[in-house]
Order: sequence, then C-alpha cells, then structure tokens
Amino acid sequence: MTTEIIDRGTDPADQHPETSEPPPSGRGSDYAALSREVKQRGLLKRRLGYYSVKVGANLLLLAAGWTAFALIGESWWQLLTAAFLAVMFTQTGFIGHDAGHHQIAGSKRVNNLLGRVHADLLIGLSYGWWISKHNRHHAHPNYIDRDPDIADGAIAFTEDQARVRSGAYAWLGRHQAWLFFPMLLLEGLALHVAGVKAMLDRSGSRDSRTTKIAEAGMLTAHLVGYLTAVFWVLPPVQALCFIAVHQGLFGLYMGCSFAPNHKGMPMFAKDDKIDFLRRQVLTSRNIRGRRLTDFALGGLNYQIEHHLFPSMPRPSLRHAQELVRTFCARHDIAYHETGLIESYAQVLRHLHAVGGPLRPELEY
Repeated sequence: MTTEIIDRGTDPADQHPETSEPPPSGRGSDYAALSREVKQRGLLKRRLGYYSVKVGANLLLLAAGWTAFALIGESWWQLLTAAFLAVMFTQTGFIGHDAGHHQIAGSKRVNNLLGRVHADLLIGLSYGWWISKHNRHHAHPNYIDRDPDIADGAIAFTEDQARVRSGAYAWLGRHQAWLFFPMLLLEGLALHVAGVKAMLDRSGSRDSRTTKIAEAGMLTAHLVGYLTAVFWVLPPVQALCFIAVHQGLFGLYMGCSFAPNHKGMPMFAKDDKIDFLRRQVLTSRNIRGRRLTDFALGGLNYQIEHHLFPSMPRPSLRHAQELVRTFCARHDIAYHETGLIESYAQVLRHLHAVGGPLRPELEY
C-alpha cells in the first residue's frame, strides 16, 4: 500500500454509508475531473431502450424455461432444464443488481420495483437485505471490518481471520483454495437462507412497514410457488435432484461472476482513509473480453468503471473503460485488468496464501 494515497482526514463515504453512489467531490479533485469527462460523453444517461429489450427478453426466456419444465414432465431430462434455469436465475439477478444501482430508470420507485420483482419474486433473493449489504461493500471495498463481502465466514479472507480458527473450521481454512469452487455450489442456498433470515429480522431495516410486507409476500410467493411446481411435476427423488442441480449451478454461476471482482486485490485497514477514486480503482479487477463476456458476467467484468460510477447503465460501461484507463495512466493509478481464467488463479493464490498460517511448517 503506497502511503501517498492514504489520507487520515474525514472520509466522505462515512457520511453516506447507505448509498452506493459516490460521495460529493471537491471541484478540483481527481474524481471530479473524471466525472466531468464521463458526463460530457453522456455515459450516465439512462438507456431505456436497451433495458426494455433486456428485461423483456430475459422474462421471455425465464418463462420459456418454466414452460419447458411443465411440458417435459416426469423425466431425468429435467436436469437440463434445471441447468438452463440456473443460467436464467443468474441473468435475472444481474437485472436486479442494475435496478438496485438505479441504472435502469430515472425513478427510484421504478428501479426498486424492478429490483424487488426480479430479486424477491423471480429468484427468491431478498432485495432489501442485498441492497443494504451491497451498498456497504461499495462504500468500503476490501476494507477489513467494513466490507461485508470479506467478513469472516466459510472463507477466510485475511491471515488474521485464519489464525483464530480451530477444529473443522481450521481444516476448511487450510484447504479453502481447493474447496472454493465446490463451496460455490452452496452459494444459492446461502443467499436464500440469508434472505429469509433478513425477512424475519428486519429490525435494523429502514424500509417502511408496507415495503417489508410486500417483500415478505414476494419471497414467500416465490418459495411456495417454486417448491409446489417442482414437487407437483416431478416425483420426490427427481424433484430433489432438480433442486440440487438448479440451486447448485445458480450459486456456482453467481459466485463465479462476483469472485474475480475484488478477491486477491489490495486490502486496507479499517481506519485507512483513501480518496474515493483510488479506493475504488485499486481494490477492483476488470476482466478482459468481448460481448459474450459482457453478457456472461452481466457487465461486472467492468468492475472498476462500475465502482466509480455505480449508476452508469450496463451498456455504457464498455464505452467508459478506455476513458477511465487513460485517466488512471495519466494520474499514475494502477488499473488492473486480466483474463477470466487468470483472475480465478489470482483469487485461488490469495486464498491459499491466507490459509498459510493454518498449514504445517513443512508446506512452506
């Protein structure tokens, strides 16, 4: 960590902990200069045409998947349907993500409605819980004890987290690099469980009572509708296999889409104060690719641009990339971009290194 970028003054993001939007910047700051260039090119304008087609096509494909499920009926071929629906659930989650960042419409109410329908009703993921968690991540990416995405859990993200482990938890930490991708098969289940827990305990939520009831209703409708459809069409064994394949691949796809973004990138102590632009750029990793990569990763492959301008519509991110990359080079700010496979290798190397304190000395 270079000392030049650390500022012990007041952090503007601390004044706006509940928003994913960048904090106000002084007129002469680096971020303000970059922001002016982005706005002059119209890259923050809403792309209603794109999202109308995107949302419509996604809903049609999702409906087609469930229609195929109903028509095929009792058959082991339904495992292919499960795989297709896993892809569509993830693509639906990407739209919920964009709505949560207010990328789709100019109205906050419309964005939140789209987000809740896509997250709560269509895939069973709590929109309110995710918004709260994701906004805290955007405010302090890779900040120890501030970023919930690197909090101690099944995976240890820092050596300090690893050192305090014991028993089976320590064994998991020792082998976490090898177990990382298999563990992602449980990510879908973990997201559903977290959503239900949040629904049952919303004491810290700022949502209105009406919003909480609506979200609880949509989550319940999804859960009841999903289980009823699966067990109505399929016999118990096939139904359980369908759910395992569907939710496992959904979690794997989601995890593989989000894992390359920050894991293995620089991390900062809780009290380190770094200006907004450098905080977002230095902790983020872009993935090289073309339109297929953009589609497969839901635009998250432009993680640097997304973190700098969370409300920038997804199709504008690729147009902002060269501008941001050039700006960073001009200001001597490291801009990290790599291929998808190499990004996973970097993540696994980081997880292996973090688990080092838990391994016998003969491994060193």
